[in-house]
Amino acid sequence: MEVAGERMRIQALAQSGLTQVPAQYIQPPENRPVYNSPPTKTTSSSSDDHSFSDTYADIPVIDLFGFDPNHIGPVRRSIGRACREWGAFHVRNHGVPVTLLDDIRRVGLTFFNDCPIPEKLQYACDSSSAATEGYGSRMLVSSEQQQNDTVQVLDWRDYFDHHTLPLSRRNPSRWPQFPSDYREVVTKYSNEMNVLAQKLLALISESLGLRSSCIEEAVGDFYQNITISYYPPCPQPELTLGLQAHSDMGAITLLIQDDVGVLQVLKDGDKWITVHPLSDAILVLLADQTEIITNGKYKSCEHRAITNSSQPRLSVVTFHDPAKTVKISPASELVSESSPAKFRGVVYGDYVSSWYTKGPEGKRNLDALLLDS
Repeated sequence: MEVAGERMRIQALAQSGLTQVPAQYIQPPENRPVYNSPPTKTTSSSSDDHSFSDTYADIPVIDLFGFDPNHIGPVRRSIGRACREWGAFHVRNHGVPVTLLDDIRRVGLTFFNDCPIPEKLQYACDSSSAATEGYGSRMLVSSEQQQNDTVQVLDWRDYFDHHTLPLSRRNPSRWPQFPSDYREVVTKYSNEMNVLAQKLLALISESLGLRSSCIEEAVGDFYQNITISYYPPCPQPELTLGLQAHSDMGAITLLIQDDVGVLQVLKDGDKWITVHPLSDAILVLLADQTEIITNGKYKSCEHRAITNSSQPRLSVVTFHDPAKTVKISPASELVSESSPAKFRGVVYGDYVSSWYTKGPEGKRNLDALLLDS
């Protein structure tokens, strides 16, 4: 996938006082968020946040009870139900200090709000490579789209991506020094998310009757990235997306939001559900490789981000992926004559390459691995 030429960061664009969204950010009608009523310009922040056509739905909220063995049975059953029905769930009492959740939101927001853009640009992503570490502002333009001379619709988002695991990839000197504790907070957050992801994959494995290490062994050592995304106010949120609809490529994603919260997940393939932010909770999103390993019994979660016209939004997303040399296949324990393999095996690096070549477009890259039933 090739990267489009350098463009103004979305935050600078939003601060320029424009009243209409540039054409390259306007989503086709079928991809736009649906509102209860057409948005109107207003100076009131309360009425400027338009209500969505759905209500805040009940994304499952699971109390992990600090992984207390006395509660593990009900917790495991709740996780299994959420994985089957949603591919997403909030967890509370997860063992990660809530003060650390607050700290990473704080340092991320301080970087985006208070660090001058010229200083931010010192950490700019390498525009000649895909998925590079640093400060960026757009999804990549696929080679397919360029060859077909089609226009790529850009997301209304700035971000900073950190390569955090394995330790050989972690180089805090590539991360901001503003605020002063930024690097320390990201390091602590990375370590805590790594532990939590391992514990969650164990419970997900057990919920299917597998040994607790099954999914983690299939994935191997985590390749972890932490992406802090900043969604500036948008003058026409009804025309844009902060992040296009997709499911994540890897194994498991852990996400926190600020109190604005405009994340949506796709339920039952046809309804976008707004995820209400919970300051002390962590949202768990199953990713594509876990759907393959569980032979489709658990679904990866398609999701997207929506913009609004009055407030910036921040999210912190921690991806846990296999190494690119790992081959992912359905777990042998879940394949039988009565339950044949639903997916062909794939080397994760090839899957990533396909994703970056074709673009996400929902779950089409995972669907391409489906075997004929």
